Amino acid sequence: MDQTLEENGNANAWYLGMVCLVASLGGFLFGFDTAVISGTVGMVEELFDLSKLEVGWFTGSALIGCILGAASAGVLGDRFGRKPVLIFAAVMFFLSALGSTIPPTFTVLIIARLIGGIGVGTASVLAPLFISEFAPAKIRGRLVALYQLSIVVGILLAYFSNWSLLGYAQRNADGVFVNEFFSWLMIDQVWRSMFGAEMIPAALFILLLFVVPESPRWLLKADKPGKALAVLSKIVGREKAIKEKNTIQEALQQEEGSIRELFRPGLRTALMVGVGLSVFGQLTGVNIVVYYGPSILEKAGFEIGGALQYQVLLGFINLIFTIIALSVIDRLGRRPLLIGGMAAVTLSLAAAGLFFIIGGSSILIVVVLGLYMACVALSICAVIWVLTPEIFPNSIRARAVSIATLSNWATNWLSAYFFPSYVEKFGMHTGFLTFAVICAVATLFFWRFVPETKGRSLEQIEHMWLSRV
Repeated sequence: MDQTLEENGNANAWYLGMVCLVASLGGFLFGFDTAVISGTVGMVEELFDLSKLEVGWFTGSALIGCILGAASAGVLGDRFGRKPVLIFAAVMFFLSALGSTIPPTFTVLIIARLIGGIGVGTASVLAPLFISEFAPAKIRGRLVALYQLSIVVGILLAYFSNWSLLGYAQRNADGVFVNEFFSWLMIDQVWRSMFGAEMIPAALFILLLFVVPESPRWLLKADKPGKALAVLSKIVGREKAIKEKNTIQEALQQEEGSIRELFRPGLRTALMVGVGLSVFGQLTGVNIVVYYGPSILEKAGFEIGGALQYQVLLGFINLIFTIIALSVIDRLGRRPLLIGGMAAVTLSLAAAGLFFIIGGSSILIVVVLGLYMACVALSICAVIWVLTPEIFPNSIRARAVSIATLSNWATNWLSAYFFPSYVEKFGMHTGFLTFAVICAVATLFFWRFVPETKGRSLEQIEHMWLSRV
């Protein structure tokens, strides 16, 4: 156990861990919801006779909801609190899973995916922010990185669920079932059960959110010092809680609380870094592999069953290197992981593009994609959710994170929507080489503008930006 938590006592460590774990379930649902679609694309395309642009719309429809959710989450989170808006996101997850399981038409399926996207976008803003506002400075990186770990676990379980359900459907394709609905759901149109599996963790998230407290920093912002002190006392003890409460209140009194504050000298750079992390994070191509992984592997020569199997392998690699990132991010810092990892991401993308040009073996392409997934998990995928909520002032953190996350989802949607038609026209190799060039630019951007924030309180990070004026 971390020394900081030992000093606070086991009860305090358990309380902090419980809060962060529950909030990180938003990341699990984020990962599951965005990855589950990878196993359904081909079946939905065939069933509804979709064009490649319609396939892009199906894959990207949830991302429109993500944009809407991210755009509104900051304002709603500042007005009503982090916890109530996270409960709203959890309900959206459940309704989307239900609606995606039983849609009679393609239009209804798109609406259900849009609803799920609202949940994903909302959770992607408020869940890591919620954790960062609870976490002590010395271990904030690891605790916020739990959110990324949860995303990865959600992605992996979605891959595994898709693979298992497809295998079950193939093994029982010739069976006779008394219940026609069960046969339709699990065998004839197995993609429906792939979406339906999400209802279980969504219901759990809804229930568990009712047992966690509100963010102490939001409570102080909302002029509820007594409740804030009670929450802080459970985390760091009464004496330290009083000091921390006073520090937060002093910082809040010096802030305007307006979004205009982000355009002050110094904080403008923070905004640029937040948006840059989000845009470049999506243009690594990581979510293209998440959404279209089976299609990419089929292009490499695999059948759909084998493609889903190797997609599970990529998910395991993602999980392992996310755990490694979580264990070292507070010791090595954000910058080394981000810059070194992105340089490796650039090289692995270029190698993948080269192998598609020369017709490399299927297994060799899987190896390169595994290396790529390891590098991206160790670098920007872990760092982005830690850094983004760290770098903005207390009084407007939720709205500022919304701006950055909105950029994230808008870029995600553009890449997901145009990727199928782009690679159909120019080839899979061009897609990977395009991402490689973008990642080279991103590496230089991060080296020039991203500061180190490890070990600093949120208030100290804010002062760091202002002192640069």
